[in-house]
Amino acid sequence: MSDKKEKKLWGGRFSAASSDITERISASVHFDSRMYKQDIRGSIAHAKMLASIGILSEDELQAIINGLVEIEKEIDEGKFEFLRSREDIHMNIEATLTERIGILGKKLHTGRSRNDQVATDFRMYIIDESAEIDQLLKRLLGELISLAEKNIDVIMPGYTHMQVAQPVRFSHHILAYAWQITRDRQRLSQAVAACKRLPLGSGALAGVNYSSNRKFIKDELNFDDIIMNSMDAVSDRDFALDFLYFATVLGIHLSRFCEELVLWSSSEFNFIRLSDSVTTGSSIMPQKRNPDVAELIRGKSGRLTGNLIALLTVLKGLPMTYNRDMQEDKEPVFDSIDTIKLCLEGMIEMLSTMEINREKMKEGLYRNFSTATDIADYLVKKGISFRESHEISGSIVKYCEENNKDFFKLSPAELRNFSPLIDEEIVDVLDPLKSVERKLSEGGTSLSSVQKQIVFLKSYLG
Repeated sequence: MSDKKEKKLWGGRFSAASSDITERISASVHFDSRMYKQDIRGSIAHAKMLASIGILSEDELQAIINGLVEIEKEIDEGKFEFLRSREDIHMNIEATLTERIGILGKKLHTGRSRNDQVATDFRMYIIDESAEIDQLLKRLLGELISLAEKNIDVIMPGYTHMQVAQPVRFSHHILAYAWQITRDRQRLSQAVAACKRLPLGSGALAGVNYSSNRKFIKDELNFDDIIMNSMDAVSDRDFALDFLYFATVLGIHLSRFCEELVLWSSSEFNFIRLSDSVTTGSSIMPQKRNPDVAELIRGKSGRLTGNLIALLTVLKGLPMTYNRDMQEDKEPVFDSIDTIKLCLEGMIEMLSTMEINREKMKEGLYRNFSTATDIADYLVKKGISFRESHEISGSIVKYCEENNKDFFKLSPAELRNFSPLIDEEIVDVLDPLKSVERKLSEGGTSLSSVQKQIVFLKSYLG
């Protein structure tokens, strides 16, 4: 990127050039240049509108379009020189266009400001990137569903407070994350919907002195509606906050999942084995297989949260309408977009290459009295209150702890010391592998319920 000095396009009332520090602190082209396709697309739509209201002739319109297309091709090919002195992507493109097609290039900015121009570019950029992110979310959702289907008969301990609580299907546990992803996609869709309101044609803040056909531009750029208040149009960044909120919640979901992958892949759990392709070794301990990808995704959730807080902080004290502080709106969004894509690709690879240790999961069922609640529910069906049955089940657990008894091998005769209502059926009640099929409620961990979830979730992939 060149630092070549030149006269500013806005420099008519200035007698002195910008200082080096002013240029450095003002420049944004080093990051907003990624919006060049959106800027050019918006400029072409704007030029067509200018032609429709008689500001440009058809020949002038074609010359502008040809010039913009040529510039886009050069940027695509890495042949375009961005100048820091031109501050941003908008001025770099406009100045280059003017160099190429002469004074005609200066007509392009008629009826618009960089204020409504950047707001439009930014919205289009988020819309475009969101389409790619949604495809990655669909791929991740597909991996979760596939993982659940392939391991639908695997039973594992479910946890509360990181203590063994009740038996659950591994598929049921995995699908809990699948449901989170469906909500993430909904939040992304809502953020995109917020982006699809057109600011262009609002000028700097007050509208423009031309009969600008904003609905024409709306249709050209596939926006859903125009923003009705010009001051709101150039100052609104709610859509960016909506996107960053989506990114933050998604990051939290991925972080929680990665925490479990880290735990499950540890030697203490050994529930899963992560592929060598997503683990790393130690520089000193040759036996190590570190779950670095999972840990890094867990860590990157922090920067997603930070990006949301950063933009909230920038916006909270700003008066109407556009203020230069708002230049700081794009880097948090850009960083979140890049981070999300990276994390989603990492999650997809981890899950698609992960091995399930069924036997270790099964062993975990026989810890911490995982079917104690089943005993309480069994006694309720015998006619006593749940609070009474809870007390009895708790007494059985205490007896096992104090006498070093195996909870899962207690005989019916031994258990009748705690309640005369207990019969031979208690053997099945104690069995963790049979516990999951006693969960009769909708949304539970029974086979039929999990199968129903899978069918429903597959509809989100269509």
